[in-house]
Amino acid sequence: MFFKIIAVVIIAFLIYILFFKKNREKGIISKKNEKIEDEMVECPTCKIYVSQKEAIVSNGKFYCSKECLLNK
Repeated sequence: MFFKIIAVVIIAFLIYILFFKKNREKGIISKKNEKIEDEMVECPTCKIYVSQKEAIVSNGKFYCSKECLLNK
């Protein structure tokens, strides 16, 4: 009886390793391959650098604020 319980625990552990361990490794690998693709661009009005993600885009130019956009 004791050996049956040990065998079931070992089989369950092997199934866990085969199926769930691979999924965790895939998640880790995809996080390592992600790059931060944010570039700093210069505002044409005030010459301050701002992140592309935070900038306001108008006519292909990146502005740091609405004031700079209106004062172009």
